Amino acid sequence: MPLLNNALEIQTVATAWRRYLHQIPELQYDVFETAKFISEKLKSFGCDEVVTGIGRTGVVAIIRGRNGDGQTIGLRSDMDALPIVEATGLEYASKTSGKMHACGHDGHSAMLLGAAKHLAETRNFSGSVALIFQPAEEGGAGGKAMVDDGMMDRFKISRVFGMHNLPGLPLGSFAACEGPIMAAADKFDMVITGRGGHAAMPHQTIDPIVAASQLVTALQSIVSRNTDPLASLVISVTKFHAGDAYNVIPQKAEIAGTVRTLQPVMRDTAERRIKETAAGIALASGVEIAVDYQRYYPVTVNHADETKLAMEAARDVAGAKQVNDSLDPMMGAEDFSFMLEARPGSMIFMGNGDSAGLHHPKYNFNDEAIGHGVSYWVRLVEKALA
Repeated sequence: MPLLNNALEIQTVATAWRRYLHQIPELQYDVFETAKFISEKLKSFGCDEVVTGIGRTGVVAIIRGRNGDGQTIGLRSDMDALPIVEATGLEYASKTSGKMHACGHDGHSAMLLGAAKHLAETRNFSGSVALIFQPAEEGGAGGKAMVDDGMMDRFKISRVFGMHNLPGLPLGSFAACEGPIMAAADKFDMVITGRGGHAAMPHQTIDPIVAASQLVTALQSIVSRNTDPLASLVISVTKFHAGDAYNVIPQKAEIAGTVRTLQPVMRDTAERRIKETAAGIALASGVEIAVDYQRYYPVTVNHADETKLAMEAARDVAGAKQVNDSLDPMMGAEDFSFMLEARPGSMIFMGNGDSAGLHHPKYNFNDEAIGHGVSYWVRLVEKALA
């Protein structure tokens, strides 16, 4: 099937939902107004169950098909926004300074609501659909919180699917791949402790800034000299703090950053070499370096059968020429990975057209994509639960 016959009608009403959500961005788990709006809409559609408070503030709704017997598949959207000052100038821009929907989670929620409305009205499938509205994707591991809260077992979810918009991918297009599609995201914090003193007498100090600077440079050699050129590894130092005065060599310096990998062996290698590099710089410089390395989001791995199903549904909606089933993996991270560790499933990308990039203050979700996204969700359900 192409777009749903009522895709334009759904797009119109879902656009209003999306623009309302865009004005009330909320961060992490504090998505109280967003979750309230979504749960009220789901109840008004006649969903068979609407459960709130899953993973603290997540929402799960169940819609049973014409024959309720059979498996339950999960469709996941995210709800949270980002701590960014919006610069779009839109009439429906964020009403909360310093917070904005700069990743399109307002659009994701609106599309899944649109699919819920259609599925509740038609019920042209067997089994059940679990509509998952997740908090805290942006660094809070809300996907893990919902899994840890027993969501998969409680709602008997057997397979789970996700979708995310992608700027630069043409409107109406879809893309994914089997296997790793998004990277694991780890983070590290390092405290470099030397001996402070007068900036005019550096010989009487042990300068932590010099040691930290050497460490920043040395960390890049892990990528360039310890990593197979065909493997994927990103090590980025994103914080560097030291000192408060022009004439004082400080006692401490602090650096922090992120590590992205696609393979477990590379993840292990990166952690080991980062700690070894810090130890070497400490020995050479005479400083002490404390390393706090935390494994964060795991690799997002698309399962083969579920990815084939997702690609078939996308082709039914968009046509073969608009679907790329061999997308190159991305080094961004997704906590949908926790759900894919708990159940087989797949993440797919949908085109947002020529927009500003994700997490940019001028980003805006493309409302013209809503009909495509709703149609994909509906087609996926009808294929998976035929």
